[in-house]
Amino acid sequence: MNQLITTSDGSHTIFVPELNEHYHSIHGAVQESKFIFINNGFDFCKADPLNIYEVGFGTGLNALLTAIKSSAGAREVNYTSIEKYPLDENIISSLNHHHFTGKAGKEIFNSIHSSPWNISVNICKNFNLKKIKGDFTVEPPSGRYDLIYFDAFGPEKQPEMWTREMFSEIAAATNKNGVLVTYSAKGEVKRNLKTCGFEVTLLPGPPGKRQIIRAVKN
Repeated sequence: MNQLITTSDGSHTIFVPELNEHYHSIHGAVQESKFIFINNGFDFCKADPLNIYEVGFGTGLNALLTAIKSSAGAREVNYTSIEKYPLDENIISSLNHHHFTGKAGKEIFNSIHSSPWNISVNICKNFNLKKIKGDFTVEPPSGRYDLIYFDAFGPEKQPEMWTREMFSEIAAATNKNGVLVTYSAKGEVKRNLKTCGFEVTLLPGPPGKRQIIRAVKN
């Protein structure tokens, strides 16, 4: 059974005993997501409007942080996220991620999680969300995207998500100069991204993580 864990910055993550894996860094869930996906992804990618594709909706933390950022800016953001195993409502209702996102956080958090699957919904100012209940390995992204949040469980836990074939599908849906960010900096991930037409840069990681990857589509 999935377990709720409090990480070092006070925000929650989930531990999955079957995989012996956490959804986020135990050194700080919100801290990690902001650093990787917002600071080094959203803020770096200048596309306007901005079309985002996320592999691994999980707790909805990346979507929440992106919605908060979008609502304070001027860019229209269209956010598509795929998840094979949606979380139970009792777990979702226990998460404290909205405590870290200001006055509007709780309402946006609730809207994200109450929105129907497989339909695009306006969540708040400048932020439209489409959650896809599906398997990334058999339902590759359709459409065109400027920014990829690659947030699947690690290559050693879900190797089928990190193959050259999967990154080839991502590359085919990524616009020129589009950006991919992920917490993994493994050599195999770098090689697969390069083979699929991305220029890969290793960046210093958040606390507890030496490096992360940011890749730009050639």
